[in-house]
Amino acid sequence: MSGAGKSSGRSITDEAATRKRGRSLAALGYIQPRTYEELRAVLSSGTVHFPKRLRQVAIFLWQHPSDVALGTIAQVAAQAGVQPSTLVRFAQIFGYAGFSDFQGLFKDHVKGSWPDGRGEQRTEAEPNANLHFLHGMVGASQASLGRIESGFDVESFDKMVTLLAAADLIYVIGSKRAFPVTTYLSLTLSQQGVRNVLVDNVGSTALDQVGCIGKRDAVLAVSFSPYNSITPDLVAVAHERSARIVTITDSTFSPLIRLSDTWLEVVESDFAGFRSLAASLAVGMALVHGVVARRGT
Repeated sequence: MSGAGKSSGRSITDEAATRKRGRSLAALGYIQPRTYEELRAVLSSGTVHFPKRLRQVAIFLWQHPSDVALGTIAQVAAQAGVQPSTLVRFAQIFGYAGFSDFQGLFKDHVKGSWPDGRGEQRTEAEPNANLHFLHGMVGASQASLGRIESGFDVESFDKMVTLLAAADLIYVIGSKRAFPVTTYLSLTLSQQGVRNVLVDNVGSTALDQVGCIGKRDAVLAVSFSPYNSITPDLVAVAHERSARIVTITDSTFSPLIRLSDTWLEVVESDFAGFRSLAASLAVGMALVHGVVARRGT
């Protein structure tokens, strides 16, 4: 079969799968969620399994509701890294005629709330481009921290503290964008007298670094989308060896969730393609403080 034929065949298969998925959602009563919260409940239920591009859309919608509410379909598609037609397909899965109708869920969600990174745009001229960028990053950090304050899962946090405090040794795992967070958490744990191992993968030795992990140990993992790092593989090793696993991640689509005893959602805002780490560090420092207090170190 020619390349064009194969591509056409895949397209037909994808369309059929989308129609089938829509019918299955209808059978489960999940057509046309009336609010953003209902949509999140469906996405986090584990009953909807998306192909790669639609999954990419789901992750973006989960993390950036304000961008979805305020942007045009072209802008949202560009930010999500997909074609506008993919957004339309996603909306149709949930019983909407098109993206603009579906977008109403997000507009209602952000209406009257504190702006999520965009709302506090400065109207006065910035003295220079660098100061403009600084103001943008400060705004992104404030939005990230504000999101933590408005929806923090205290129960999951307390469980994370309990599991980490009871561990003989804590393995701190994170790579790429998460690595600055895990490096600082490991340093702070060490300064407070809490035994830990920073899995830094120097010399491609990450698998060796977790080679002695056991059931009396715990893992503190940090991972952000697009989840294409070595972190899930390392956490899987710890899971196989019955270590306790707690995770900081940014959506229900993270592959670490099914491996974790408990997890916290931390979504960081971005500005001009640069993403804040303010909320992740704040939550991480609170965990360290909780562990030290619980252990009486």
